[in-house]
Amino acid sequence: MKYRPLHSGWTLSSKDLGEIPASVPGCVHTDLLAAGAIDDPYLDDNEHRLAWIGRTEWTYRTEFTWSPDEHERTDLVCDGLDTVAAITVNGVLVGETANQHRSYRFPVRHLLREGGNELVVRFSSPYEYAEARRAALGERPGAYDEPYPFIRKMACNFGWDWGPTLVTAGIWRPIGLASWSGARLAEVRPLARADGHVRVHVRVDRATEEPVTVTVGGVTAEQRLAGYSGVVELRVPEPELWWPRGHGEQPLYDLTVRLGEQEWRGRIGFRDVELDREAFKLVINGEPVFVKGVNWIPDDCFPSRVTRERLAERFAQATAAGVNLLRVWGGGLYESADFYSLADELGLLVWQDFPFACAAYPEEEPLRSEVEAEARQQVARLAAHPSLVLWCGNNENLEGHADWGWQEKLAGRSWGAGFYHDLLPSIVAELDPARPYWPGSPYSGAPDLPPNDPARGTIHIWDVWNREDYHRYAAYRPRFVAEFGFQGPPAYATLRRASSDEPLTPASSHQKAADGQAKLLRGLGDHLPQPETFDDWHYLTQLNQARAMTFGIERFRALMPHCMGTIVWQLNDCWPVTSWSAIDGDGRRKPLWYALRRVYADRLITIQDGEAALVNDTGEPWSGELCLERRGLDGGPLAKEVVTVHAAPRSVLKVALPPSVAAPDDPARELLTARLDGVGTVRCYTDDTAVAYPPAAYDAHAERSAGGYRVTVTASSVLRELALFPDRLDPAASVDEQLVTLLPGESAVFEVTTGRELDPGELTRFPVLRCLNEEVRP
Repeated sequence: MKYRPLHSGWTLSSKDLGEIPASVPGCVHTDLLAAGAIDDPYLDDNEHRLAWIGRTEWTYRTEFTWSPDEHERTDLVCDGLDTVAAITVNGVLVGETANQHRSYRFPVRHLLREGGNELVVRFSSPYEYAEARRAALGERPGAYDEPYPFIRKMACNFGWDWGPTLVTAGIWRPIGLASWSGARLAEVRPLARADGHVRVHVRVDRATEEPVTVTVGGVTAEQRLAGYSGVVELRVPEPELWWPRGHGEQPLYDLTVRLGEQEWRGRIGFRDVELDREAFKLVINGEPVFVKGVNWIPDDCFPSRVTRERLAERFAQATAAGVNLLRVWGGGLYESADFYSLADELGLLVWQDFPFACAAYPEEEPLRSEVEAEARQQVARLAAHPSLVLWCGNNENLEGHADWGWQEKLAGRSWGAGFYHDLLPSIVAELDPARPYWPGSPYSGAPDLPPNDPARGTIHIWDVWNREDYHRYAAYRPRFVAEFGFQGPPAYATLRRASSDEPLTPASSHQKAADGQAKLLRGLGDHLPQPETFDDWHYLTQLNQARAMTFGIERFRALMPHCMGTIVWQLNDCWPVTSWSAIDGDGRRKPLWYALRRVYADRLITIQDGEAALVNDTGEPWSGELCLERRGLDGGPLAKEVVTVHAAPRSVLKVALPPSVAAPDDPARELLTARLDGVGTVRCYTDDTAVAYPPAAYDAHAERSAGGYRVTVTASSVLRELALFPDRLDPAASVDEQLVTLLPGESAVFEVTTGRELDPGELTRFPVLRCLNEEVRP
């Protein structure tokens, strides 16, 4: 077996553009950008001026030398073509493709010449292809007036309420020549169980009598293949179990499959996963897991730019925030091998949507065959990963059909039900039988039930962002919340890079959500003041995003075990934009990230409805003396109660607030603190706009430290939601903490990481240092 990548010497051209150098893997947009032929599509309003790219035919061309080798066959292996492509070798058509979610293999040895050879990949317009399918199959309703349901391509390429319309084309994953003789390992699909049992399904090209040898953890088994496929079984005695983070370790075992001189290497983990369908509860190795999740979207509109290092940075940000599950959302992609292997290593559970989102999808040909081929390929590719714990048929399409007025518009035409309730579950049952499948989200467990019923299955909560105050989260008693979110702008440095406006205004930020800017301001409600300046808008809307999600997550975590999961919309962004993300499009942590780190902590105290809820998501009991204090804004004690508590492992203990601290004498001038074993919370008795805060008074100083600067703030008055934004001084700077409330006499230390020399005084002044009750302005 010999593989030769074909990644050099490529050019890109179109009818109206001469040849320019092209990078493979890559895409048209990145090549045009590198050649200086277009402006950066992520900046200002450049997105709109580049719509022509998605309606253009593009040609990739390269030449390579080849000489005959000892092998019988040579295949052109295309790991990813985006999307509608015709491939020729030396002028002969070898294949046509129409699915970004598949890889392809074409026999080409008979076409190769000793010496120089030409490989050409011509990409038709995705719009032209999708619109032709739409004309042939009939309109289908969806969330956006774009033809993405008619092409097997990353749907959010066509624009979303957080993403730009940048319809790509290109060789987006590796391409190369693979030579082989006799037989080839075409597919290796290992399925491992917690009892140490491993079934390795092997499929080969061309019949062979050669033995297949499998080795796992020092245990070897061998079997001869009489045909094109077979199963090799072995058992590893007393394997160490793979656990999600927070529940144990993540041991991985090397697995080797040999066929003659060929070798396949991978890693597996021993674990069992079950889904309690009535409660929608994930159970790993017999232990229920409360999901502290985030939704994952493609981290870049141009996925070839997403490296393993970039994924590792995002995953580190997720785990540092207490996240234990990533939901790979259905408007994106099946992610890279690096994505799932990193999740395996870190103990991050993965919920994988099949790529269908927010639209009715036709089930006729050629789309049905494409869906079946991609699903078979991807289920087999990902089945070995212990991190993958759920296959989900789609995002919001069942709800759309039931509740968004689709049925009348469809007039009996297909809309995807056959995929979600028949085709996809049958493929999962055949190829990955030990992993649960769920037809869609939201979904209540049966086709005849309302999809978004909080009493069953998964729900999505979007009335809060769209219409309601975030206190409405308290009206829900869900089993599992798979989507909910609240918007906030990106970091200042991200917004400054993305916009040439002088000065910046709220309109400088990309905003794709319908009526998004007005919803941001309406969402402040009575909780926070209306902003008068850009700086206030930026701070207050970021703070409100963090407040809203804190309120919702605390409510739902306090319902455990009735509610067994929250998946926040969303972890990441694909470009600089005002959105629901915790990490913005330049990779910077928004205040929401710091709030998630607190509210997703293993141990949490939250005050709700006259009770203190102690959430203990650890394997050890949480015992001690809960200290509850009603205080004046000057920090002085007004009432104090100490309650002896014992919260069992993986449980919630609710403690009624004693009358002396449950109600204030003056809501505008008092607050409540609760502390236990280093965990605490501060709660006002009314909205901040009704609190009689004194003007902020404090001492702040900055000094050099090993990683940058240490900023110490000591409060002389109450300081509400103290925050530090060092990216205003250095775009590469970051801070370890945000949104801290201090009482008089208390101090907070902020560690600022930067490689620059900064003015220490600027680190302690507006607009870098902010709090809700600040008074001094420049």
